[in-house]
Amino acid sequence: MTAAFDWMFRDRNTGRVVIAQFPNAALWIFLGASVARRLMPGGTGRDVLGAVAVVALTWWALDEVVRGVNPWRRMVGLGVFAATVISLLR
Repeated sequence: MTAAFDWMFRDRNTGRVVIAQFPNAALWIFLGASVARRLMPGGTGRDVLGAVAVVALTWWALDEVVRGVNPWRRMVGLGVFAATVISLLR
């Protein structure tokens, strides 16, 4: 059980357990655009902020898939990417 936990959650470089991290630039852009979109009345600006949010979230998710520090982070990135694609296809 300990080996499975270590494999899933330990950072391969530092050995620390990493479940969540402080947001990086892509996630900050997503959060900012999402909040601004909710505060903005309908129209083109709202649509642009929505697109910025989707692009930033996709950027973050793919970055986690490629450079995540452990399998957990990579799976979270893959899950967010899949949910984003499914949401766009609806």
